Amino acid sequence: MTDSVSVKDTELSQVKDAHSGSTVSSTCVRPPISFASPSAFTLSVYARFLSLWTPSFVRSIIYGQVLSLALTATSVITTELVMRNWVLPSTQVIFPYAFMFITYTPYTIYRYGLKGWGKLILYDGWKYFLLALCDCEAAFLYVKAFGFTDLMSCMLLDAWTVPVCMLVCWMAMRVRYHWSQIAGVVICIGGLALLVTSDLLTGKNGEAKRMGEGDGFMLMSSTLFGFDNAAEEFFIRQSPLYEASVLGQIGLWGVIISTTQALITEREKWKISTWDGATGVSSDKDYKHNVNVRIACLLLANTIITFVCYGIQMLLFRVASSPYFNISLLTSDFYGLLFGLFLFHYSPYWLYFVAFTIVILGLIVYFWCATPEEQGIVNIKFPRYVNVKSGEGTEKDVA
Repeated sequence: MTDSVSVKDTELSQVKDAHSGSTVSSTCVRPPISFASPSAFTLSVYARFLSLWTPSFVRSIIYGQVLSLALTATSVITTELVMRNWVLPSTQVIFPYAFMFITYTPYTIYRYGLKGWGKLILYDGWKYFLLALCDCEAAFLYVKAFGFTDLMSCMLLDAWTVPVCMLVCWMAMRVRYHWSQIAGVVICIGGLALLVTSDLLTGKNGEAKRMGEGDGFMLMSSTLFGFDNAAEEFFIRQSPLYEASVLGQIGLWGVIISTTQALITEREKWKISTWDGATGVSSDKDYKHNVNVRIACLLLANTIITFVCYGIQMLLFRVASSPYFNISLLTSDFYGLLFGLFLFHYSPYWLYFVAFTIVILGLIVYFWCATPEEQGIVNIKFPRYVNVKSGEGTEKDVA
């Protein structure tokens, strides 16, 4: 996230690796803006705009909007579960973590060996335990906040994740932000403000039961998410993506933490929550069977979407950055409107479309001067205490 430099298109720029101190060559450099004349300025701005659309930038936009859409889908699924009297947030996240653990851990054991995998847990497990703990508790507090405060407070306070993530990246990874990146963040948050305004004008704000408590939950959740996202970016730039170092370990510790929390906070709710019917009062066996299948399908859909999201999220951390990931999610309320049009028969309000356009503009401005290639270097290193099968000591960047 260094300042861009005005050089010829063919000239190479040296980008310093914030993690290892090494340097690599990058050919992706923004054309300079000319102020010699109005026509020269217009042409240079057009050339700068065209230079944005590199494969890395296009992937960043696509990954971010896919994740935003997926986040909306999981929110809709959670709403459907609540409507069927299935309100178990800690239990719900056990399944995606278990899927991650089951998927990635066998391959890790194949590459590292069982002994090497054990050493990974022994020497580095505590790091990923803290990472998974932040992830679990942030998600738990996020869900709790919606039960106490109104939608406007939740959406505005959720944006606190962005500055927290940027601050942690600046302090821990020594990144430096260009003014255009700050401007991009401000524009995106301005779009969020319009989305919140749209919700207020259309009567979707809801009621705050205990606003102070709910706002506190959301602030704590946003702070944990900001720290967690920055830490994940740090690990994913240095660790194998499809090894236990990141996704497999998050799955392992996520299962342990979420299961423990569910046993403590939701054990009694397991008995009264609906597992085989919408209200639990119907004696119709066919009806109970149908609703039971619906709940199972909703949980399966949530598990698959969340599982895929974790993989795409790590790719976005590599190709762009964790702050960019967070501002990309600010379009989720617009996608929520699209879901609402078909599922809940919402009436579209024109400000939603303006707000969505503004957020997308902010995502473009974020890379107006800085490039995705400058956000950090992927420097994959396997743990020294394991012998990687096939003699591979590095992993190709798949992003």
